[in-house]
Amino acid sequence: MLGNFSYHNPTKLYFGKNALDYLNDELPKYGKNVQLIYGGGSIKKNGIYDKVVEILKQNGKNVIDDGGVMPNPTVEKLRDGVRIARENKTDLLLAVGGGSCCDYAKAVSVSVNCDEDAWEKYYVRFENPDCEIVPVGCILTMAGTGSEMNGGSVITNHQAKLKIGHVFGDDVMPKFSILNPEFTFSLPKRQMVAGIYDIFNHICEQYFSGDDDNTSDYLAEALMKSVIKSSLTAIENPENYEARSNIMWTATWALNTLISRGKTTDWMVHMLGQATGAYTDATHGMTLSAVSLPYYKFICPYGLPKFVRFAKEVWNVDTTGKSDEEIASEGLSRMENWMKTLGLAMNLRELGATEDMIEGIADATIILQGGYKVLNRDEVVSILKASL
Repeated sequence: MLGNFSYHNPTKLYFGKNALDYLNDELPKYGKNVQLIYGGGSIKKNGIYDKVVEILKQNGKNVIDDGGVMPNPTVEKLRDGVRIARENKTDLLLAVGGGSCCDYAKAVSVSVNCDEDAWEKYYVRFENPDCEIVPVGCILTMAGTGSEMNGGSVITNHQAKLKIGHVFGDDVMPKFSILNPEFTFSLPKRQMVAGIYDIFNHICEQYFSGDDDNTSDYLAEALMKSVIKSSLTAIENPENYEARSNIMWTATWALNTLISRGKTTDWMVHMLGQATGAYTDATHGMTLSAVSLPYYKFICPYGLPKFVRFAKEVWNVDTTGKSDEEIASEGLSRMENWMKTLGLAMNLRELGATEDMIEGIADATIILQGGYKVLNRDEVVSILKASL
């Protein structure tokens, strides 16, 4: 384990088929005005909306509807949510949905009492909030982002062609999150598999860095194997509770900061994917799947021992008589076959990206350190072209 670190996660989780019942335990801790955040209306069709509203009203809450959160929440929607919260003196932001709803709720939470433009303050200058923060709670209906137990919040600015994430501190993380795997059963397959790959890639971003013997990497390998096994069951039987519960629980632990402790991390696939999303508005998990293999093939020679370990420990590659390069390559090939089995997007053209977007996407890609190779702009362009 590298360096010195702390680990603290203030989010309380309620997990299982009866998890929603525990909303009754949480609501008395907050004021009367609850801003109910949700997406396109699927929770009204599957009955979750009515169940949540009934509990809110039983607890004497005023319900303030804030629907229409899109898969990639925009800065315009953020400003509208802030307006709603200010006009109604919101006491609790309750997100019912997937990661986009949770991300949006956190962005609203730090912006309601902010005197500056939230986009400029948090997503351009990356400043931390210095105002009162409205508390957030989450009721998850899609597994993937891990936003239910972290401080991350990604917002898209179409005018600027930027999609940027800000990881806020403990005080912005959800106070509680409710996770009932059955709430994910009605997701369309494409959304389900996009979430599954988001989980897997979150783990990869923290795994493919460093060369020390690190407990966090052993945890990451176990989480990856769980995702692989459960995903293959879930695509055949989406209502298999065991598989969907494992996927949901793994999503949470993939990005609640646990497996990043004592490590450097590499988030370049997310930077490439988010920049692509700003241009195409494509589903987040699909933008990651489209750029992953070209990126990992490019950096593999710089981190070869870890890619060999990945092949052996995660994909059970037989190493007999093979060079390290052959072992690593076979591991990535097995990963590619799994991705194709799930039905993920394997190139950017599937998402609407074109050759003439590449330079702009490269300009919008934030280059980070921490991985096996710090990219330069020409290398970013080369990876994006290989992803078309």
